[in-house]
Amino acid sequence: MKALRLYAGPVALAHLRRQGLQPDDVRVVPGAAGGPKGLILGPLDRFLFGDWLGRGQGAVDLVGASIGAWRMATACLDDPAAAFARLEHDYIHQRYELPPGQKRPSARHVSERFGENLKAFYGGRVGEVLRHPRYRLHVLASRGRHLLAREHGLRTPLGYLGAFMSNAVHRKAMGAWLERVVFSTAGAALPFATHDYPTRQVSLNEANFQAALQASCSIPFVLESVTRIAGAPPGAYWDGGITDYHLHLDYRGLDNGLVLYPHFQRAVVPGWLDKALPWRHRPSAFLDRMLVLAPDPAWVATLPHGKLPDRTDFSRYGNQHGQRIQAWSRAVAQSHQLAEEFQQWLQAPDLDRVEAL
Repeated sequence: MKALRLYAGPVALAHLRRQGLQPDDVRVVPGAAGGPKGLILGPLDRFLFGDWLGRGQGAVDLVGASIGAWRMATACLDDPAAAFARLEHDYIHQRYELPPGQKRPSARHVSERFGENLKAFYGGRVGEVLRHPRYRLHVLASRGRHLLAREHGLRTPLGYLGAFMSNAVHRKAMGAWLERVVFSTAGAALPFATHDYPTRQVSLNEANFQAALQASCSIPFVLESVTRIAGAPPGAYWDGGITDYHLHLDYRGLDNGLVLYPHFQRAVVPGWLDKALPWRHRPSAFLDRMLVLAPDPAWVATLPHGKLPDRTDFSRYGNQHGQRIQAWSRAVAQSHQLAEEFQQWLQAPDLDRVEAL
């Protein structure tokens, strides 16, 4: 059974037909939010950043939200293959103890433990990320406005209800509640246009790296929001996937080259609140230059429980951490097939395997 499927926008497909795919063709690599789903992209990440992309010369913009931000920051470390192996291990082995009678740990506990994990992971190495000779990092977070400007037991649920209702009417209207904030490598221009949604850019530096990355991963009600980010406007910052779940951004301004997207599914969903709105799962002209690498749904059905690892596994296994670790490790072991098939495709490109995005 084939594990990997390839999907291309029309400009990307024309590019592949004309000249194939070389490392220097890649201008942007996005990393989606999605929690544990991102684990199955680990072998692809190790091949792409530890080998293939390293053969190129040009600058590449890495754009990430939530676990995608953690992945893209990891790609900027020295010896990225080893760094991705550690990320995989640390993510799989994270543990949050459940209080007696509770189905999930407190948001404060998860935030504290997650922050400790990030400090241990990047401790003394932030300079490697910020001064990478080719990669320019962009970490997305969602900044609350009005009722969501600070976290509160009553105001926050009401604010997210308002955001949900506004988003259902028009995606851009959600900007009244949450704005997109992009923390970027100093001096790096955004590789996408921002007319689609209220956006501001903040320079990423040693002083705010840790807070910005934790904010990008802070799922509402699962983790606490992050506040007081150096150099950023005041407010409560949450998961970047709320505004930009799968980085369905306007990449049309790229004058050449492609967006290479290792993803865990075919659809590129704009925001987290769009998950229940199937009409927003369709491709748009924003993605014309995109090549998506994603697992075949039939292959996914062969993984433990017939699905990708996801956050529901924390509740499924509770304090049975060993069983969850075993299931996630099996899924990652099987996902080496994705990387192997992409390497084979690069050696002998078969355009019949490339489907319309």
